[in-house]
This record gives sequence, C-alpha cells and structure tokens, in this order.
Amino acid sequence: MSNSDLANALLQACQQRGIMLATAESCTGGMIIAALTDIAGSSAVVDRGLITYSNEAKMEMLGVSAATLEAHGAVSRETVLEMAAGALARSRAGLALAVTGIAGPGGGSSEKPVGLVWFGVALRGGPVAAELNMFADNGRDFIRRETVRHALEIGLRALGDTHEMGVVP
Repeated sequence: MSNSDLANALLQACQQRGIMLATAESCTGGMIIAALTDIAGSSAVVDRGLITYSNEAKMEMLGVSAATLEAHGAVSRETVLEMAAGALARSRAGLALAVTGIAGPGGGSSEKPVGLVWFGVALRGGPVAAELNMFADNGRDFIRRETVRHALEIGLRALGDTHEMGVVP
C-alpha cells in the first residue's frame, strides 16, 4: 500500500471508532500529519500535529522531561514514550503517534546510527508502547518516507486494523 492508502485507512479506522488522532514528530518534520491532512475530510479525525524537532520543543509542547532527554537522548525509547503520552494528554485525540530518529546524512553514531527510528503509540485509556526500527541508510528522503509508512502502519495495528494492510493479526 502507498503512504496515501495507509493514511486513508488510518483515518477511516479512527472515524469508525469515533476517535481523533494527534501526532508528535521529530525526524519527519510534519510529514505524517501532512500525509493525513492531504486527504479530503481528514478534519473529521485529525486533531493536531506537533512538530517537536528541538529538545526544547519536546519539553515545552509535549512535557518530555529534561531528565529523560539528558539520560537517554532525544532518540530513545524513553523519549518517544513521553512524546506519545504528551501528545495524547495535550489533545482531544484518542490515538497519538510519535516518532524520533536519525534521518541523516549526519548525526549518527555507533550507538545511534543513521536510520535508527523510535516509534511511539498511545491510546486513550490504554498503554503507551514503543517500537524500534532500523532503516537502511538509503538517504534522508528514504528514511523519512519509510518512517511515515511505518508510523501509519503502527497506528492501524494499534487500532486492530491490520487486515487493512493485508497482515494477519
């Protein structure tokens, strides 16, 4: 499925459940919310998209703690969990998706190489979960596009709509 098809499926899944959606994006810089709002009628489901590229923005807009950022860094499981929880807490959404990663070409290290992306998902009244993905270093555009795709897939999985992707749960 294309990213547009995945975005449409996620919007439909949210609409069927009567919930709104929020995003908290770092390495994608708004590409996830753009994929969703490119679709006509998305305003019935999309509440907000928060672009929190800097650590300061993560703290101010999402409530990510300075201690978390200092201890684990911006690209970490702990940070993405706080990003997802913060997006949910600061919105009317029932589903929040968060991403933070190293899109390259610079910024990578041996511990956090280019292509490493953490994904977070939070459902109102449910747990907050994180998932790590390591994309091939095929360039910044590739990593960001694949991050959008994977975030949309995670949203569908969180809502139990994996059949929309042709995946058997």
